[in-house]
Amino acid sequence: MVRVKVKITCKSCGERFVLRGTKERGQIQTGFKQCVCDHVHFLIEEMEAL
Repeated sequence: MVRVKVKITCKSCGERFVLRGTKERGQIQTGFKQCVCDHVHFLIEEMEAL
């Protein structure tokens, strides 16, 4: 398990969030469920290791 910095962009309203998450077996987990606009479709990008 590796800690990573993640940028999340909502595909509906364009709101951006920067969070910390964990990367295990190629999958990133942040606990982020939905945007403030109530949409659940977003793009997750890994920024850098912490």
